[in-house]
Amino acid sequence: MKLYTYKTADSDKEQLAVGCEKEPDKLYPLQQFDMHFSNMTDLITHITPAELEILKLSSRKEELRFFYKEGVTACAPIPHPRQDIICLGINYAAHAEESARYKKEAFGGERPYPIYFSKRVHEAVADGGIIPAYENLVDSLDYEVELAVVIGKDAKNVRREDAYNYVFGYTILNDVSARNLQTRHKQWYFGKSLDGFTPIGPCIVTADEFENPPVLAIKSYVNGELRQNSSTELLLFDIAHIISELSQGMTLKAGTIIATGTPAGVGMGFEPPNFLKSGDTVTCEIEKIGTLTNRIL
Repeated sequence: MKLYTYKTADSDKEQLAVGCEKEPDKLYPLQQFDMHFSNMTDLITHITPAELEILKLSSRKEELRFFYKEGVTACAPIPHPRQDIICLGINYAAHAEESARYKKEAFGGERPYPIYFSKRVHEAVADGGIIPAYENLVDSLDYEVELAVVIGKDAKNVRREDAYNYVFGYTILNDVSARNLQTRHKQWYFGKSLDGFTPIGPCIVTADEFENPPVLAIKSYVNGELRQNSSTELLLFDIAHIISELSQGMTLKAGTIIATGTPAGVGMGFEPPNFLKSGDTVTCEIEKIGTLTNRIL
């Protein structure tokens, strides 16, 4: 089941919809099911199993009230995350190699434990939205397609074998990065957190649509050219490890987004590096979720 956030022409309020399974260009507004959640985080936190089942069954019907996607304004599924997004760095072996080749002092070295960092989000960018180039500030703008995990209920002291019970669903995240800022400051927060640097979408696909762990093709394209082409099977630290480890020391609130890392093929991995520029279009694609496309301006 795919869940969307959108706005209509006559309202600036975020509204929620479930996607039509048979006709993917149709959205079924949740209001018709007498579900009035204020936003996606509210839905994730408070929806009951019975309500989830109603939505799942409804997504397979054809006679319900609907909007066409092209008739509404797409939003990121969670436009305003309640906490900073948790990200993993260097979580694919091939990406570790290309990162160290680009700047060994920033990305090299042994890593027996996961690298966690935070990404501040003023407002997540929707599918079809704009990524700002910041040409006076950034000279090395890069893309990173990532599978993002959405936590479904507050998680604390979770055992590895129970970790997937805490997953609400999955989405696509482009961890846009200013490499000059990321390496200059000897940590990654500033270079990852400029406004507009977190496209997410196009939807959240609920966890029941995936096996555990999800083994999915993950790709990115720049101006139609395939850049990243890998599988989530190659994660160095898997989703169960991540949720269990993080929850030993902090509470992962319902709606928390965890970006699991990017595979090889980012701009800094090319020789010479091949960074984004104004006018470029980036498409991130993950099997069973869809595509997230944004333009640089």
